Parts: sequence; C-alpha cells; structure tokens
Amino acid sequence: MTISDEERLAGVTRTLNRSPNLRAAIHRAAEDNTLADLVGPNLRAELARTPALEAIANGNALESTLPPLALEAIVKRIGRPPLLVANREIQLVPLDDFPATTPALIKGTEPLVQSVGRVAFVNASMAWGGTGWVVKADGSKRVVATNRHVAKIVASRAADGSAFFMRSPAGPRYGAMVDFGETLVPQPGSPEPFKVTRVIYLADDLSPDVALLEIEGDGLPSAFELADEEADAEELVALIGYPAFDSRNDVAAQEFYFHDLYDVKRYAPGKVLQPLGTETIFTHDCTSLGGNSGSPLLRLRDGKVVGLHFAGKFGVANSAVGVTTLRRVLDGNPPVTPFSSPATTTEATSDGTHEADFFAGRQGYDPAFLGGGQHLAPWPGLPDAVTAVLATPTDGTAANPHELRYTHFGVKYRSDRRQPLMTAVNIDGAKSVRIKRSRDRWFFDKRVPLEIQLNQDDFGDREIDRGHLVRREDPNWGDDIVAGPDGPTSVTASLANDDTFHYVNAALQTSKLNQGSQLWQGLENYLLDSARTKGFRLSVFTGPVFRPDDPDLHEDGRSPLLVPREFWKVAVMVATDDTGTERLHATAYLLSQGDLIRDLLERRSRNEAVEGFTLGEYRTFQIAVRDLADATGYDLSAYAAVDPLGASADTEGVAEGDPVFVPLEDLQQVVT
Repeated sequence: MTISDEERLAGVTRTLNRSPNLRAAIHRAAEDNTLADLVGPNLRAELARTPALEAIANGNALESTLPPLALEAIVKRIGRPPLLVANREIQLVPLDDFPATTPALIKGTEPLVQSVGRVAFVNASMAWGGTGWVVKADGSKRVVATNRHVAKIVASRAADGSAFFMRSPAGPRYGAMVDFGETLVPQPGSPEPFKVTRVIYLADDLSPDVALLEIEGDGLPSAFELADEEADAEELVALIGYPAFDSRNDVAAQEFYFHDLYDVKRYAPGKVLQPLGTETIFTHDCTSLGGNSGSPLLRLRDGKVVGLHFAGKFGVANSAVGVTTLRRVLDGNPPVTPFSSPATTTEATSDGTHEADFFAGRQGYDPAFLGGGQHLAPWPGLPDAVTAVLATPTDGTAANPHELRYTHFGVKYRSDRRQPLMTAVNIDGAKSVRIKRSRDRWFFDKRVPLEIQLNQDDFGDREIDRGHLVRREDPNWGDDIVAGPDGPTSVTASLANDDTFHYVNAALQTSKLNQGSQLWQGLENYLLDSARTKGFRLSVFTGPVFRPDDPDLHEDGRSPLLVPREFWKVAVMVATDDTGTERLHATAYLLSQGDLIRDLLERRSRNEAVEGFTLGEYRTFQIAVRDLADATGYDLSAYAAVDPLGASADTEGVAEGDPVFVPLEDLQQVVT
C-alpha cells in the first residue's frame, strides 16, 4: 500500500499534537540549525511545506499531554521493522534478518490483527493509553487483556482486590473504550469502539503487570488462543499494537522504522531473547514504542499468544508477562495474593478490653421506643451483600443476630472495613442526664474478633480524627435519676456514656471532614437539645457512606484502612399533624462534599453530573429519605413516606428523577 501525502500529514499532525517533547526538541533544533540531525527527511519536508505543522513545532498550537506510558523500546536498530496494518492486511517489507518462511507465517496470522485494539479513555485528559487484545470470548462479552499500568490511568483497586473506575478531577467518573480500528485509513463499516463495562482484574503493584477489561456488544472480534507452554529461546514471535512517538528512544531510530507515522496499528516481528524461568525474565526484541503497552506477543508458527508485553530498554530488550501467568489470572488465581489478612490487634496500654459477659443485660436499640407497637422505628433493611460482611457478636439474638447491643443503642459493624456500618440510638429528652466528660479511655469489645476492631494506632495520624458514631451524650438517660453532688446523676446514664467508648463505635474521619462539620455538630446538638427542651423521644440512625475509592490510611503495604468521605443521619420522632393525629416524622441529613448527590445525578442520567458539578468544602445537607435510600441501597421505606422534605418536593413540582436536597447554611433552613 502506498501512503498518500495527506495520510502522512495527518499522522504527523497527530504525533506532534500529542508529543510536546518532540515538538520542543524540533523547536530547539530549528533555533540551533541542527534540525537535519534530529529528524528524517520526511518530517523535515512536512514541516517546511506545512504552516500548520510549523506552528505546532514552534509551540504555537493547542497541545495535549504525551501519555506517561511505560518504557517501550527499539531493541535492534535494523532488521526489526514494525509492519503497517491497513485494510486488515499486514503490509510486508523485506525481512532479511528472518528465515525465508517468515512472510508466509506472518500472513497466516493476519486474521488475528482484528482482535487487537487501542485502549482509549473517557473523561480523561489522555485520549488513550495503550493496547488491548481479546483473550477470552464469552457469548456477547469479551475479556480484553492489557497492562495494569495502562488501566491504572483511569481505574484503581478496592480494598478487597476488586477494581473500579476512579473519578476525574472535574468530577465525572473515568471510563474506557477499546477501539479495534487501524486508525490510519478507517474502513467503511468499521466497528465503533466498544465500551469497557467493567474492570475485571487489576493487579496490585507487587503482581505481574496485568489487567483484564470486559466489553460487550455485537460484532465483537474473536479471541486469541493462549499457548500451552512458555516460549523457547530464539522462537519467532510478533508484537501487535499501537506504537506512539516515544522520546525515550533514539529519534533517528524511530524515524528509520516509523517514517513519522505513529498511533496506528503495527505488526512487529522479532525473536525471543530469553525464555521465562524461575530466575529469568521473559524478553524479546520486537520493535515497540510507548503505546505498545499491553500488546499480545504471539508465536509465529501457530499464532498462539505466549506473552503480554509490558516494558523494555532501548537497545537491550523488551519484557513480557508469560502465558502461564496469563492463564492463572484468567482462571481467577493471580500469582500474588493481593492483601494479607489483618494481624491480631495488640492491645495498647491506654486501651481496655471488655469480655463478652461484661455486656450481660444490655438491651441495645429498641425499635418500639417511640410508641409501643403503634410507632415502630425499625433498623434500615440491608442488601444481602452488606449483611454478609457484618460481624456476628457472640450474644446476637435471633431477631438481630448482627447487633452489638449497648445501653440505649446498638451497632452493626462491618468486619471487612473494620468500622461501624451504622448505629441506632434511643434518646429520651425528658430523662436526659448531663455527664461531665472525663479522661477518655477506649475499649475493645470481645464479642467480636479483636483483629477486625480499630485501635489507638489507627488514629495516630494527625490527619485522622476518632469520632463517636453514637454521640457520647445521646444515650445518657435513665429512670434511676438521683441527686448527686454535681447535679442529677444516673447509673444507667453513666453506663450508656461509658458504652460509647468502644472501638466498634469509632468512626475514622479526616480532619478536613471534621473541620468542616461545624453545622453537622450543630445539627446533632439541635436534635438533642430539642429533645431535652421539649421532653420528647427521638431515635437516630447514623452511618458512613462506604465507597471502594475511599482514601487508604495504610499505604505502606499493611491491610487497607479506608477512611469514609461522607456520613448520613436519619432522625425519627413522633409528631402531631394538622389533623391532630400523631404520626412518625423522619428527616435525613448528609455530611458531604457532594459525592453522593452527584452519584444520584449520574445514576438517573442527569446532565448536571457532568456540567460543571464541582466538589467544594464539606457541608451539611438535608436530603430526601427516598434519595438517601437510593444512594445507599438501604431499605428506608418505613421513613420515606413520613419525610416532610420528600412530601414538599412532590407538592412543589420538582422534576421526576431529580434528587431532593437542601444545602443547610443555618438550622432554620431545615424542612420540618
């Protein structure tokens, strides 16, 4: 195939637009009159005759950032041509350094090039980051293999080893596409890029450089076949991918091989330099550049994949992940365990421990507290997946097997996050007792394993605050109030006060969140003071909003300790309506920068989620109970129907699907 001037010009333009390093080098060379030493005749001719390219070279055009791809390398300066792919055909050139049968072997693998694509990004500053290829077919779905360092540009690992797309600095979530086109001359009827529906596997940094993506749709390409054994030394192999200009390689060598045409599909034959062994890495000499990350390395004699290319060193060798590792990852058995089990907590000298029998007689949260059988306030219902990770205390009841029961409150605790999922407390304003705070001492609760509980070391960071999820003062009430030297006192209230100082009631909070929670604390005071002043009863549910991308306090290889970024609260009481009838009354609140609200917008396909939605300082919102239920996945149906904010939104004609929330600047704004 002969490449036209227009096609070459388009390729050069793309290269310079995406390559500020090359553009800067050209600009310096032009000033020093050494341009001829830097680039080949093709690029010099294009620069000389094309004002647009001259402007780009001189830094006067719009630019984008060169993708920070892993090291890729030209190993041999001659004899390893990266062959162009056009019209789904490999464009052969003389291969003097290979056996005479090599061109026929290459042509025999030609159909496989359709199963290799570029990994493009959505909502990211980088247009694309590497190569991916179909490693497994499953009906209308395909599994695409690429490198961890490619996928990590837009994705991250959760604490349990699963993967998810991160959020961009602008707010919307990143995404990815796989484009199986050649990009040089798009053919009529070429398939549109396929959306990556999920990241199946993302290796941790101590594991081989592998990631698996899932795509689905019609017209998907077929899968490569994996070899049954590792490649042998000197075996003929080929790399299929999308090399981009890479300033880490010799510019003259790139010009010799690529003739200023990058970002298109290439088929690069070569040989295995060193086979994979227990003490040796798998290396090859196929020509690669930045953009080849994630390319398949296939064996020419049968077209089977023997490796996943991931890095290289100019003039030395390129490296690949072996096929045995690829098979293990596909089978769900990665070669390195993502995380070790948490070690048993060592009790600190300032902490205490309470045995299970210490809690004998604790009643926990009472759903009938607000009014017998007439006004029930049940625990929020939980999805099965959440229930499955709750700790089960040794004294759990048949009705509530997961409740850690204390005096006037209960805790449901997530063993995988080592933090409370939610708490529920009964507040009786008429019987409230003010207990002076003394020197705090925190305790472990041996009704659940020590290794899933936080300890004082977890709060040693100055950026992390230890907060009561059930506030210390809320459960401090009792029927046994007597006069004391410092005012009214109660044995029951004192016991409730002390019960709040258990680590299973401790929430991790960033200082940034805590510093921005003044109105949140004011809200909690408002609820308690109102109950005390008016002598009514109140039940309050509180919990963090857990996300897989919460910041990890342990970045040193220890078991993850993820810090929640948001907290929610539902307050329930009995109120008299306009007809004089006593009914439940529930309001919901959120301490947030806006993440949960944006999630609701995205889930409901509202454009506001991507049209300038920005995260600000932490604020307190009143939010419709039904929207909180939708966002958390909890069953709050007992309270959604008695929420005044949700009801007022319905009567005021809020558009269907819009989340209903009020940013609270003052407690007078609370909708009651």
